[in-house]
Amino acid sequence: MPQTRDFSEDAIAVVGMSCRLPGAANPAAFWALLASGGNAIGAAPADRSGPTAPPGGFLDDVAGFDAAFFGISPREATAMDPQQRLMLELAWEAFEDARLAPDQLAGRPAAVYVGAIQDDYAQLAGRVPATVHTLTGLHRSVVANRISYTLGLTGPSVVVDSGQSSALVAVHQACESLRAGTVSLALAGGVNLILEPGSTARVGEFGGLSPDGTAWVFDARANGYVRGEGGGLVVLKRLADAVADGDDISCVILGGAVNNDGGGAGLTVPDGDGQADVIRRAHRQAGTDPAHVGYVELHGTGTPVGDPVEAGALGATIGVHRPADAPLAVGSAKTNVGHLEGAAGLVGLLKLALSARHGQIPASLNFSTVNPRIDLVALNLQVQCALGPWPADAAGDGDALAGISSFGMGGTNAHLVVGRAPRPTGDRTDAPTPPHTAPWVVSAQNPAALRAQAATLHRFLTTGGDVAGVDLGYSLATTRAALRHRAAIRAGDRADMLAALAALAAGDDRPDLVVGRAQPGRVVFVFPGQGSQWEAMARGLYADSAVFRDRLDECADALAAYTDWDLRDVLLGGDVDQLARVDVVQPVLFAVMVSLAALWRAHGVEPDAVVGHSQGEIAAACVAGALTLPDAARVVALRSRAIRALAGTGAMASVAASAERLLPVLEQWSDQVAIGAINGPDSTVLSGAVDVLPQVLAELTAQGLRCRAIPVDYASHSPQVETVRDEVLAQLTPITPTSAPVTFYSSVTGTPVDTAGLDAAYWYRNLRQTVRFEPAATALLDDGYTTFIECSPHPVLAVGLRETFAAAGQPASVVPTLRRDEGGLDRFRQAVGHAYVVGVPVDWTTSFPGAQRISLPTYAFQRRPFWIDAPATDPGPTTVRPDVDAPVTEEPVGDGAWATDLRELPAERRLDVALELVRRRAAGILGHSNATDVDPETTFKELGFSSLTVVELRDRLVADTALPLPSSLAYDFPTPVLVAERLVGLVVGLGSGVGVAGVGVGEAVAIVGMG
Repeated sequence: MPQTRDFSEDAIAVVGMSCRLPGAANPAAFWALLASGGNAIGAAPADRSGPTAPPGGFLDDVAGFDAAFFGISPREATAMDPQQRLMLELAWEAFEDARLAPDQLAGRPAAVYVGAIQDDYAQLAGRVPATVHTLTGLHRSVVANRISYTLGLTGPSVVVDSGQSSALVAVHQACESLRAGTVSLALAGGVNLILEPGSTARVGEFGGLSPDGTAWVFDARANGYVRGEGGGLVVLKRLADAVADGDDISCVILGGAVNNDGGGAGLTVPDGDGQADVIRRAHRQAGTDPAHVGYVELHGTGTPVGDPVEAGALGATIGVHRPADAPLAVGSAKTNVGHLEGAAGLVGLLKLALSARHGQIPASLNFSTVNPRIDLVALNLQVQCALGPWPADAAGDGDALAGISSFGMGGTNAHLVVGRAPRPTGDRTDAPTPPHTAPWVVSAQNPAALRAQAATLHRFLTTGGDVAGVDLGYSLATTRAALRHRAAIRAGDRADMLAALAALAAGDDRPDLVVGRAQPGRVVFVFPGQGSQWEAMARGLYADSAVFRDRLDECADALAAYTDWDLRDVLLGGDVDQLARVDVVQPVLFAVMVSLAALWRAHGVEPDAVVGHSQGEIAAACVAGALTLPDAARVVALRSRAIRALAGTGAMASVAASAERLLPVLEQWSDQVAIGAINGPDSTVLSGAVDVLPQVLAELTAQGLRCRAIPVDYASHSPQVETVRDEVLAQLTPITPTSAPVTFYSSVTGTPVDTAGLDAAYWYRNLRQTVRFEPAATALLDDGYTTFIECSPHPVLAVGLRETFAAAGQPASVVPTLRRDEGGLDRFRQAVGHAYVVGVPVDWTTSFPGAQRISLPTYAFQRRPFWIDAPATDPGPTTVRPDVDAPVTEEPVGDGAWATDLRELPAERRLDVALELVRRRAAGILGHSNATDVDPETTFKELGFSSLTVVELRDRLVADTALPLPSSLAYDFPTPVLVAERLVGLVVGLGSGVGVAGVGVGEAVAIVGMG
């Protein structure tokens, strides 16, 4: 653990990092390479460096990219410089490493500074015709700009080219933006990829390469530098902000400087005075004495001219201030991975940050005999030849400072002063691990990535040491993006949770695992009538949840004015037998449902609408804000008391049939038996006289219908209710309903209503009339509600709702809250996990008490190769295409035949045929090899369409179908399935006389913006 050091207010913290380097796919692998003295230099790939190129540091794969993850089409990905692709993935990983959910950064004034000096891919692209994506795909500024665009970052977005010092200059500029208060968060780094042989040939002609492919830094054998490729980024914050946010700080940048030699022996000849000047300036800005520096990460290229100049500058600025028996240690990561040129400074900073974290300085390789032009003793320097501890401060207490230098071939120099991070103050030491009652949630952009995420996480947990389940759950929920495909693993025994994670990785099912796809739409709270009650249904939550307990106590106080029993005695004590009484069970269920709604809200889940079934409407009105709690208590308590007068006279039963199917049977008993509730297309409740209803059920059973008696002895929603009309109206007259801020869908009318009208008369109608729950649910579907959360002790409306969804042909989800005999906080939070899986935004902050954010594996990108199909020399026109065959497409029909053929198909086949056409045309435009690669429910923007290519899609569909499609087609109907539904709708509604479309392909109007 580093010793505490006081840092200035201008100090900048490194709170996250990412990299892809030779032999190291991430920072952990880079540290393993450094600490072991590993050498990642190897043979140059002939296709990218030429057959005679010397060895260097190369990546295994520069073509692979997860284009779909970023909503980029194969066509555009192929045209993009792989440096843009790599930095997009590294940006995502860096923010994840910083424990920041990347999808939550949009709109934040965060800066992006990237050092990049190579344009190799542009050399390849110059051999083929340009496309609509060529300009942005090759423009170097877009390396940074695309990160800002993709993540929605609004701070400065700049690519820096100062030669080989570019990445360190980029970091310095990012630090300056933070110090100036321009931004509160910054991403900085560099990228360098070697993509075509001419690049290495040009460097070779310059005379700077080591012929044997070895970086002999400060050694007598120094003969040139070794090329390397890769990229890396660091996430930066002001130190005070990072400490306040509880960030995991790797190191601290105390200050820095950038200058230029301003002359010298030649344009590309390093100048010792210029290098010494930038070091002194950096310490002046940092407010530090160079005597406190114990290690410097060199520019260290291993060139016979550059090494002596750099050594002289370090001796004159730092070595001279150190004791003779404590020379300044120096080293270079270029001996491990090569010289990443424009990204080299970031590699050195990553090495320093990892060294500061681990408290060790790795060896600088390939050193045995000092360069005769470097007098290490006189300069008071020593090469770090073995892994050793971070040096102590030879001029004071605690840990020494460190420095890092990076020099550009044109004389632009950069130097940063770095310190180890302050000691954390919030470690959980001897405190007991908090109980874990919330789910582990995992998400990804597609099912394959979800399985890969689960596999990576399982490996991390089974090989990476002991991680508290509560910390893992909290970090998964709050530091990772909520992507489209999701899973939630119910809290429980750690072995069971690991088994569920393994099942997710394998694509298997388990009862403690919920897997699904998030759907856009709005949320409705659903409150059932009687029937969901069970003994002890509230005991677990009352004991474990302060939110639930407080709201239930408020309900108890409100009900006490109208009852001769105590709510808590019934729910928590020994009075459960009273649940058999209607005037007890209805108020009790009301209180439990209202308290469950409060708990959902405490987890960040707010209803966009509410709907109730029978007496559940009272809870819905209270939760929506239409009735105060005292008024709602009056309604539920006094109305249920009135119902007691009906006890023993009626009965109710559910029948698995539609209301229309039952009406002919009921005609002869219409004055004694009624349709009590319409719960779904094939779910109806009958209500009537106790001596008549059994006769009706017998006849229905004889017709083969499934009937089930409901355990009540009264018949609400039937003519029998009319005997209590006057009492109900008199008792409820004092209530004062108001217009609610939450939309209220009435199961009396089957439509949304103004809740100012929920007066005594309404609550009588609610008791007397048929419960029109299915029409209300259908209206909700039609209005865009896709998630139905049943706020009850046990789900009783789920079956009817799912039947309604199926009949309407609309995707929607039912989320139960509690289940019979499962009423604790763990069950509730499993329900929250279920809601998260189907797309409901959740606030997880209260679900993991005492938890800490921890580092987790970064996203499991699903890469595929994209490479420009360029000849070695320019043979003439060719095309830019992905590394797959273009899809085979038919010639457009264009004469109305497609619409005629579609109209003649069976109704159930039309959508499939239309969707196949839309997906096939979209695949061709985007560059996919198969129409199945186009997700029918993903928006065109997420699929990678631009404002120009959506017009191209519309034009092709017009040519295919001869239908009058507007230029705004993809905006009005933003997914392939919605466009297909529109095509079907137009065909069905046209009639047989329609032929050619009214808008021709040549008349298309260009859309110049796409949101």
